[in-house]
This record gives sequence, C-alpha cells and structure tokens, in this order.
Amino acid sequence: MGTGRALILCCSDSLSISSSYSPSPAISTTSAPPVKRRRKRYRRLYPGESKGITEEMRFVAMRLRRVNKGSSDDDDQDSSSEDGKEREGNLASDDDDGGVGGATWEPTLDGYLKYLVDSKLVFDTVERIVDESSDVAYAYFRKTGLERSEGLAKDLEWIRLQGFVIPESSNPGVSYAKYLNELAEKSAPLFLCHFYNIYFSHIAGGQVIARQVSKKLLEGREMEFYRWEGDVPGLMSGVREKLNMLGEHWSRDEKNKCLKEATKSFRFLGQIVRLIIL
Repeated sequence: MGTGRALILCCSDSLSISSSYSPSPAISTTSAPPVKRRRKRYRRLYPGESKGITEEMRFVAMRLRRVNKGSSDDDDQDSSSEDGKEREGNLASDDDDGGVGGATWEPTLDGYLKYLVDSKLVFDTVERIVDESSDVAYAYFRKTGLERSEGLAKDLEWIRLQGFVIPESSNPGVSYAKYLNELAEKSAPLFLCHFYNIYFSHIAGGQVIARQVSKKLLEGREMEFYRWEGDVPGLMSGVREKLNMLGEHWSRDEKNKCLKEATKSFRFLGQIVRLIIL
C-alpha cells in the first residue's frame, strides 16, 4: 500500500512538471534594420555674422542704401573690401552733381548751422554717457581718438565770431539725444550699436558733406569737425575690434535687436543731415 501511494504521487509530480514545461521561443537570426540618425541642422548665419556684429550692421547699412536708391537686393552683396566698409554706410553719396543719397541738393548756411548744432548735441550725449557710465562695457570706448565734441565747439565758435547767430538745437537732434540717454540706461549692447554707427557714418559720409559745404558756403575752409589726429581708419578699426569682441558674448536675440537699432540709428542721423537743405 505504501509503495503504491508513493508511486502514484511520483507519477503525479512527473505529470505536473511535464504539463508546466513549455519550450523557449526560437531566437530569430534576422538582424534589425540600421537606425537612421537625424542629420543635425545648423542655423543659417546672418550676413556678415562670421566676421562680427559690426559686419552685420554694415550689411544693414548696405540694404538701406539699396532701398533708398531703388536697387535690387543682388547689388553689392559681395562688397567686402575695406573701402566698401567705409562707403556703404554713407549718409551722403559722393556724386558728381553734389548729391546727398543720390539726390541733387543745395546746402544753406542756416541749415548747415542747424546740422552742426544738432550733431554737437548728439556727440556730446554719446561721449558723456561713455565717460560717466559705471557700465564696464562703456569703458572700452573712452578716448578712442574719434571724439567730435571739441572740434564742433571750435567750429561753432568760429562761425559765431563771423557774426552769425548760433541756433538752438532742433527737434531731430533733441529727439535722438533723448533716445540715446534712455537706451543707455536699458541696454549697453543696443546703445553701443548706436555709438559705433554715429562715428562710422560721420567718417564715411561726413567727408562728402564737408567737401560740398566748404566749397559752396565757407570759401573752402576746413572744419575741425572733419579733422582727426592720427590714422582715422586705424582708430575706427580699433573701435570695430572692441565691439566685435563684446558682441561675441551677446545672445542671438541681443544681436538681432542691435541690428534693428542700427536701422534706427541711420534714420535718426539721416534726419539730422537733411537739416542742411531745409
């Protein structure tokens, strides 16, 4: 009896083990298809971005000039020489007919006085802000050799001694000076873009204005406003390098805002230049 029960239990366990066993699924020998990696997309660079923020602003100046002249977008695209850098931001074009921005113009002494007075207000403003600000970014642009306030003061004094009444600052200069003061408190990058364009435009376009006005109104006198001590291209290059260095630490958003401010700068300055013929 004992042996029979043991046999039954043994057989029962054997059946249970047999019924619970299931063979492992066959391992597939087919290899999985290769995983396709997404190609990394790189952001398209802005015109001039590889060379620095000042080169980006130069392209803005080029575009504005083409718009003003009614030229196509393909003109001057690969103008990258140093001469191009100095001429594309011109507020005045050196045309044979004495044109400003491609239009024939006749300067008046009253208008030129307004231009000098408003220009002095603008240069006084940017130079005071740079000298007095506690922002370390502005310290790079002190005593660059490009300062114009002192020369303008001498010119206006000479004109006063000739018996002419020096006018008060007019709306274009007052508006721009106010805007610069407000902008300097908000953002050093945006203010410095105006700073650069003010000097760049004066050096590039100011020479054309000087020749035309001196010939027509001042009997060929050379104004202090258009005289510098030292190598002007070298001085401007130093400012350009410092601004590009700072620009390397700006976000793309800050640079885009800077380019918008460059457009505003040229428009403000254009309004002041137009005082000459009003």
